[in-house]
Amino acid sequence: MVFNTEQIDNQKSTIAIMILAAGASTRMGTPKQLLLYQGRSFLQYITEMAIASVCQPVVVVLGANAEQIHPQINQLPVRVVKNLDWACGMSTSIKSGIELLNNLPQQIEAVVLTLCDQPFVSHQIINQLVDAYYSAKKPIIACEYANTLGVPALFSQRFFSELAALKETSGAKKVINNNLNEVFSIPFPLGDIDIDTPKDYEQLLSRNVGAIHEY
Repeated sequence: MVFNTEQIDNQKSTIAIMILAAGASTRMGTPKQLLLYQGRSFLQYITEMAIASVCQPVVVVLGANAEQIHPQINQLPVRVVKNLDWACGMSTSIKSGIELLNNLPQQIEAVVLTLCDQPFVSHQIINQLVDAYYSAKKPIIACEYANTLGVPALFSQRFFSELAALKETSGAKKVINNNLNEVFSIPFPLGDIDIDTPKDYEQLLSRNVGAIHEY
């Protein structure tokens, strides 16, 4: 199901970005998509970062509490997909977003997958993924942090079917790990920080974020 959104101008860029924001935030106890950060909600913040990047179109996948969360981005130039199967895991959100991309009139060459609970994702990091895609000539560009590879990550169109076929709680990291010889990585130390619990959120708010967005 696609919500009605503002008229979106089809641009020449063929690198899309998909924000996965369908989870129920059970460990947080309240929808973390709505938690305040940098003067707006988490979801609005990451959506604005995506819009500021070179990626187009911007796709947001909602699920749990969608009707409550959607107004946060209702006026932004994004395409919103409601994943009715969100309770079955992140794979269903990825599949919902890929289905939308496959049905767009323009040919999508690649997609950047990102989450709404990594507060230090910036448009610069997103653009670095795209730059690396063109310079490194690899079909998967992943962020490297905490001795692992993960999202935000870019996948060329050749991996769309593999992404859409992920099972249950599997995420995009499985596709990265299954195709390591096709992966180029960029460093993003702050990618290791995500917000799952009230303690995580309290620690985030207590940080000195003034000089954080150098990444």
